[in-house]
Amino acid sequence: MPELDSSTLNPPLNPPLTVAITGASGALGQALLRQWHRRGAQLIALSSGDQPLVLADANGEPIPLRQVRWRSGAEAELAELLAEIDLLVLNHGINLHGQRSRGATELSLEVNALSSWRLLELFAEQKMFAEQSGGRPAQRRRPELWVNTSEAEIEPAFSPLYEISKRLLGQLLSLRALDLGKQLCIRRLVLGPFRSALNPVGLMDADFVAGQILWQASLGLKLILVSPNPLVYALMPLTLLGRWLYARLLTRADS
Repeated sequence: MPELDSSTLNPPLNPPLTVAITGASGALGQALLRQWHRRGAQLIALSSGDQPLVLADANGEPIPLRQVRWRSGAEAELAELLAEIDLLVLNHGINLHGQRSRGATELSLEVNALSSWRLLELFAEQKMFAEQSGGRPAQRRRPELWVNTSEAEIEPAFSPLYEISKRLLGQLLSLRALDLGKQLCIRRLVLGPFRSALNPVGLMDADFVAGQILWQASLGLKLILVSPNPLVYALMPLTLLGRWLYARLLTRADS
């Protein structure tokens, strides 16, 4: 199936994409939902929050979306939902800043890395099953998975647990993409500091970042970089190349 390109990312989408975004109640999650709404996507907001998510477009009209509550550790409960999704954006995370306790370490690893890894594997399983059973209509696009790893993969974030957990997610993504990339179009989102509840002093606006993400995806890029730091644009591709070579040399493909 063809990957998304500039023609499929501009409205109208036919058939419309079903896009699900984790961390939907955060600044970037909401900005991505607004961007996808402009492109005619059917939206699913995945959030652990209790409050209903209400978004409006530029004209003040409410944005139709389906809100699904989920929690880390219960990813299997989303299996049936994931089968409906064309594009899954893994965007959730926490930043415990100066903490280093056992509990803070476990929580950071669970939310920032392991839950995303489990959703990644579950999404791939659902799409593989649909492909093998003939359950995915021929007109549907190749499933896409976008993972927000953050530039904390390679840059200091002044939060050791955040850096450790995001680097683990990045390493897991690099390793599993060697096999899962055959059935999914996987895009890595490496983002610099943007203003959000996690980082109220971020340099970039979340709506700007979301727009850049979709624009770069429309160009067919698998590595999407949005950062005010020019070093990220040089170091991240080299880092991923080194990981790819290392993993290809020392690991085996899925049987």
